[in-house]
Amino acid sequence: MSGIDQATPRGVEDMRAAVEQLKKSLAGRTDARAVSMLANADWLIRKSVWLIGGDGWAYDIGFGGLDHALASGRNIKALVLDSEVYSNTGGQASKATPMGAVAKFAAGGRPTMKKNLGGIILTYRDVYVAQISLGANPQAAAKALAEADAYDGPALVIAYSHCVAHGIDMAQGFERQKTAVETGHFPLFRYDPSRSAKGFSALELDSKPPSKSFAATASEENRFKLLLKRNPEHAVEMLSKAERFYRNYYDRLEDLTTCNW
Repeated sequence: MSGIDQATPRGVEDMRAAVEQLKKSLAGRTDARAVSMLANADWLIRKSVWLIGGDGWAYDIGFGGLDHALASGRNIKALVLDSEVYSNTGGQASKATPMGAVAKFAAGGRPTMKKNLGGIILTYRDVYVAQISLGANPQAAAKALAEADAYDGPALVIAYSHCVAHGIDMAQGFERQKTAVETGHFPLFRYDPSRSAKGFSALELDSKPPSKSFAATASEENRFKLLLKRNPEHAVEMLSKAERFYRNYYDRLEDLTTCNW
């Protein structure tokens, strides 16, 4: 069993099979050592510890705890379902709410940019960080989750999550996820510190440069459309500013993919 590498899903399955064989061989034995081994056999299988929560927890009220966990160096994984709003408590603005979006406590549109949680955690350099979107790139999403789980250390995966508070037809949720990626609003990337030791850039992009205008497509969601109706001039100014930021941020991410850092 000591020769089984549990860093991959296949390795974990091999260990599970080996443990089952061990348990069968120990069944019926009454000596203290066998009884103890049988009681603890399942602990030989590598366990995944995942924290799962929304952006209200991760970006706001629970950020200190999340930051502490990820900075610990422990093998802890976190999955953030980022709906960009406090969904469970009625749709209040959170630090994940994008500029120009209307929400409770942001009736005039959120005036500042969304908190860059992924970018903040990247600065630790030893934390696996990824942004994923099932609607835009399901293959990259599956790869990121597998890599995060296998990474020997803390990992953060941020998943774009469409929400009824966006004011969309929920049947088109995956299409809206795709649009968020295509406008640069939510770029997809995987940052794996272990790649640096192999001479590769730790950062890989899973989305292409913005191909659609964020300002032009924002009106397809009520959270932006409301402000365009109430205060068109102000809305256009904010959405255009957000679009410029998204395009510049993607350029910075592209630059980082050329570095071994």
